[in-house]
Amino acid sequence: MLTYICLSDTEGPARFYRVELAYNLFGEYTVLREWGRRGPGQAGRSLVTWFSNLRDACLAAERWHQRARRRGYRSTIEGSA
Repeated sequence: MLTYICLSDTEGPARFYRVELAYNLFGEYTVLREWGRRGPGQAGRSLVTWFSNLRDACLAAERWHQRARRRGYRSTIEGSA
């Protein structure tokens, strides 16, 4: 699983954009995108896209990550517990 977490650098409400690449039980690759405002009580949105091969999934995940970076998000590392 590959996860990009992007946080907004701009003034105003703290926002996030997450792109996650994963392999599912049906032999497909999925790219999950989530975005919204950070904080308690803030509802975000999500969208899952399926791909039949890893190459296309990686290219799409990288494209969405770069688009978020151009929109003012900065990348960070997701901590694991």
